[in-house]
Order: sequence, then C-alpha cells, then structure tokens
Amino acid sequence: MQDTFKGKVWRFGDHVDTDQIIPAERLLSHLCDSLGDFAFEKVRFGMAANVAQGDILVAGRNFGCGSSREHAPRALLQAGFVCVVAESFARIFYRNCINVGLLPIECKIEASEGDILLIELASGRILNETSGKEWRFAPFPPFIKELMDKGGLMAKIKEAKRCTK
Repeated sequence: MQDTFKGKVWRFGDHVDTDQIIPAERLLSHLCDSLGDFAFEKVRFGMAANVAQGDILVAGRNFGCGSSREHAPRALLQAGFVCVVAESFARIFYRNCINVGLLPIECKIEASEGDILLIELASGRILNETSGKEWRFAPFPPFIKELMDKGGLMAKIKEAKRCTK
C-alpha cells in the first residue's frame, strides 16, 4: 500500500449506517464483485458511477454503524474509495475496513464535497489542499500497516496459505 494518497472528497454526516452504504437487497452472492456499483444508491442515487479511483470519503461521528456486514467497506473499496476519514467509527466497521483493505482514518477534519485531500500515512498528516487546513492523526501501528500493505487481513491469510502449500 502506498504511503501518500490524494483524492477528491465525498462528504457525509454523522451516523451513516451500513444499510445506507450498501442496501441489504444488494448482498446477494452473485453481486459480490459489483457491490461498489450500488454504494449509497438509496441516499445518493447515481453517486457510485461518479466516484473516481482514489477518492476519499469524509464523514462525522459513528460512521459504519448498524449491521456488522463486511460488505459495506468492500462496497466502498470497489466503488473506488481509498479510505474513509471520520471523526469516529463503529468499532466492527473499523475492523471490517482493515479486514478488506480499506483505510479507516479516525480524525475530525473540515472538508467540503469536492475538496482535494492529501493524506500521508507515515506522518499521520491530512492536508486539505483546497482550504490549506491541516490535521494530524495517530499513524497506524506496524502490525496494522503490514495488514494494509498486504491488502487487508483476508489477503494476508490467503497469501500465507499459498506459502504453506
């Protein structure tokens, strides 16, 4: 995983739940590879088609609350988001992000829809290039960084299984 990201902001508020991220009726097994096409379809119809690879989702408190489905961070990743920056996360959602390789950054920032953010993981720095404001977050511990470098917990487990055969 790269150490620096730059992307356009998609802004959301507080208490965005997993049903808003990916509707329950889209959790069918034959749709697993296209979950990103349906991200936020009930609350911002057509948004997923306009997300570019590397865009950044910014939200308020308690992002990812609700059902403990791993499909929600997977849908965001498939839609093209490289990370989610939120004031706080539902704990199971945070862990599911790490499992699938979507960066969850806990930091309260000021960013508007369409702003450009620069995120430096090693230094724990977020710069809003549009406004010039800057914030700091705690860098990930080495074991989490290693998981994310592999693409998440599931990718690391698959790699370990390949190496033992």
